[in-house]
Parts: sequence; C-alpha cells; structure tokens
Amino acid sequence: MDDRAQEDLALVLSGGGARAAYQVGVLAGLARRFPGLRIPILVGVSAGAVNAVHLAAHPGLFPRAVDDLVGLWGGLTVERIFRVDAQALGQNILRWGTRLLSGGFRGEVRSLLDTAPLRRLLQDHFAAEGGHLQGIGENVRRGALRAVALSGTSYATGQSTVWAQGSRDIEPWTRPRRRGIPTALTVDHVMASTALPLFFPAVHIDGAWYGDGGIRLAAPLSPAIHLGARRILVIATQHVSSTSEAEPPAALGYPPPAQVLGLLLDAVLLDALDEDALRLRRMNGLLEKVPEEGRAGFRIIDLFVLRPSCDLARLAGEYEQRLPPAFRFLTRGLGTREAARPDMLSLLLFEPDYVRRLMEVGQADAEERGNELATFFGLQAS
Repeated sequence: MDDRAQEDLALVLSGGGARAAYQVGVLAGLARRFPGLRIPILVGVSAGAVNAVHLAAHPGLFPRAVDDLVGLWGGLTVERIFRVDAQALGQNILRWGTRLLSGGFRGEVRSLLDTAPLRRLLQDHFAAEGGHLQGIGENVRRGALRAVALSGTSYATGQSTVWAQGSRDIEPWTRPRRRGIPTALTVDHVMASTALPLFFPAVHIDGAWYGDGGIRLAAPLSPAIHLGARRILVIATQHVSSTSEAEPPAALGYPPPAQVLGLLLDAVLLDALDEDALRLRRMNGLLEKVPEEGRAGFRIIDLFVLRPSCDLARLAGEYEQRLPPAFRFLTRGLGTREAARPDMLSLLLFEPDYVRRLMEVGQADAEERGNELATFFGLQAS
C-alpha cells in the first residue's frame, strides 16, 4: 500500500489517565507487525492527547516514534505526574476543607493534585520553546503529517473545543455544544486536555479555563471525520465486561467514594465513544443504500475499535501498595481497598509495574488481532 492510499487514515486515542499506557502497548504491537505504517491524522483526548502529540511531533518513522513513546511511559512514576509529598497533598486537602467549612468564603480551590511535574515533563520531552510543539509544524511541512487534534472542555461555556493543527485547508467548524479551532498546539493544550476534573487543575487558554477533553465530547470520532478521515482506528482504554464479569458486585457493602468517582469519570470521559461508534455504523448502513451522488457530502467511514481484552481497572488493585505512602493513604481514605474494580485508582496509577503490565496487554491484543488489522490497513504484516 503506497503513501497516497494512507492519506485518509486516522488514529483516535481516547482518555483514561494511566490506562493510556495500554495504547502505547498497542502501538508497539502495530509498529512490530506493520513497520511501514503511516498515520497522517491523529486525534487525542485526555491522556490520549499526550500519545497523539508525541506521534505528531516526532521526527522519525512510525517504529522509532513508538519506541521513544514506550521509553517515555516506561520511565513514568507518580511523582513525575503530580506532587505526592505529604506537604503538597495536605495543603490541597486543607484548602478544600477550609472552603467547604467557610461556605466558600475562604481560599481558592483548584484541584486535589498539583500537576507541575507533568508540565515540566512535557516541556522537557517535547523540547517546547515557549510552550510550542515545534515538531508538529515541521512534520506538516514535509508531508509526514496531515493534521493532529486535541480536545478540551471550556468550563465557562460548557462547550467541547477541538484544537487542530495541520495543513492550511483546515477550516473552523461549529456544532451544538462543540467547535473546532485551527491553532498552533502548545503544552498548554496538552495540559488542558489531560486535566481530569477535580483531580487536576484547569488550564487558562485564550482567556478561558479548560479541563479534560472528554467531559463534553459527545462525538469523539467527529474531529477525525472533520479532518478528512475515511478510515479510523480507535484505541480505547475501557474494557467491555461480559455478562459473567459484570455479575459480581464491584464493592462490598455501601459503595465507597472511590467507586462512585471512578464510575462517574468513566461515564463522563469514556462511554461516549461507544455511542458515537454505534451512530457511525448506523450511518454507514444508511449510506450504503444511497448512491454516492445522493449522499449530500456524507461519506462511509471504515471504523476499527481495538479495546482491552481484560479489565484494566481491576488490575490496578494489584499495584496500589506500591504507591508513595502519602498518596496511598489518600486513595485508601477514598475507599479503593473496598472496591473490587477501582476505576478511580486506575486513572491515577502512574506506577512503573502497572504501566508495564498495561503495555504488555496492549501489545498482546494488537498481535492477537493482527490479521484483522492487516485487512483494515490494507497492509501485509511483517
């Protein structure tokens, strides 16, 4: 398959906090089987934004870019994402308590966690001068990249905002409760897209405060379609439980805060992907019955969703004891030990062994579905 035949291929990387390590494993599996693969359209949401921007800004070919991404995630620790010392955690909790007990009259509250380490990590990793991600523009100029898009949510308007950088033919778009803006991407855009509500602080961009891109993104596939994709590969981070898996209770007794928060964040940040995929497939079915000249500009989109073969949240419980003591004390205070499926913990568990485990699962899943992927790409596996 030549490069011209790959111009309409998009990769969509969903959110999921630390679970985005699974995406890195899948990408490693793809790079191993399809070293000639080129993906010109990249879309990232929340933690997936980090992976998308890395691929978009990297100067090398796909296998080299993925190798470096594996190295980035392999070196992560909780301390490199947010402050976990007792003083920082204690101060944030004290601010929350003071504000609650004062009826909102005392203290500004931004988040439970301080993500200054993550900002430093991204600045260093992308060698971002003035915050700008220089490699993206260079890849667009030399034709290696068509476009990359990240999503954020405006806390002022409630709109989902897609920031897109690419060739000059990208036009702004507006839909109910969402809009697309051509712009030069920066570290601020990545930080905003990854800003988990309540846990991570919002980011100020162009006069407004933005949080996690998945909060109001009702149509996660839409940015890729707006950017010209006709084939979309989605790497999700949410496992779909079988009936037998779903039957055992996820918590013993009354559900602890960690269980409620985890389910809430999953529902807000991840569930929309399945609904959007269903809508797309139904639209494809209708368009197949209409002659091409009568489709009014709509086009059939080939969709492939690759998701974890096991529950990544359940795996998180095996690694909680390796967290830094002060942060572990906080998570257990929220009830993570009482939940059999600690979704909230899995979002924040940037712990080396857990990250490594997720990458192994991702690579195995990519290899397991290698023949299906080869058909989807129109490539021969190496």
